[in-house]
Amino acid sequence: MAIGLKNGDIEVITQTAIFGGLTAENLDRLLEDAVVRSVGRGETLFLQGDPADAFYVMLEGWVKIYRMTPAGEEAVVGVFTRGQSFAEAAAFTKGAFPASGEAVTDSRVLIVAARHLFERITESPEIGLSMLASTSVHLHMLVRQIEQLKAHTGAQRVAEFLLQLCSTPRGACTIELPYDKALIAGRLGMKPESLSRAFQRLKEFGVKIDQNKAAIRDIGALRDFVDQERAQVLRSRN
Repeated sequence: MAIGLKNGDIEVITQTAIFGGLTAENLDRLLEDAVVRSVGRGETLFLQGDPADAFYVMLEGWVKIYRMTPAGEEAVVGVFTRGQSFAEAAAFTKGAFPASGEAVTDSRVLIVAARHLFERITESPEIGLSMLASTSVHLHMLVRQIEQLKAHTGAQRVAEFLLQLCSTPRGACTIELPYDKALIAGRLGMKPESLSRAFQRLKEFGVKIDQNKAAIRDIGALRDFVDQERAQVLRSRN
């Protein structure tokens, strides 16, 4: 079992697409040489172009994945939090990291070496199938991001972002957000002031922002708002 695991970590790990479908035996074998690393805010996990020698699962905190543009600007590709994994595709192809990873809050991450991953896949091919499932999840996330940037209103983008982080499909939910709201704005293709306006609009749909926490009064009502916004956008384009 991985070095440094705490109570509750295994439950988080098994929520991910890559580990969720594995038997307990295969999970134990895959985590044999894994390690848990605590990283501070602003600490780099890997840099764009580095050999992709591992993939990661978030146990606590937030990490951003970003690329540097030719103009020297930072483009946020994704943000990941508790129960989410990243860099699997790069590790699976034995290539280089296509982007950089940096902790934006104090965090704990599970690190699984690519070398160990391939050894386990050779022994248990079903682990490879789980890898494909995880890669598919990330592909769908990227497709949704493109759709959001092209066709969704600012409030709709924020609402969908919050819904993705909810731990329950209905009722009330409280979500921890990165302290840096500019990060969320960058992830959603918005300016910080536009994000503030979106949060303000979502108040009437039961969303309350208090520093780094978002309290959602009714997940169903927020999902209804997203559907209504989508229908309105479609009508305006016809």
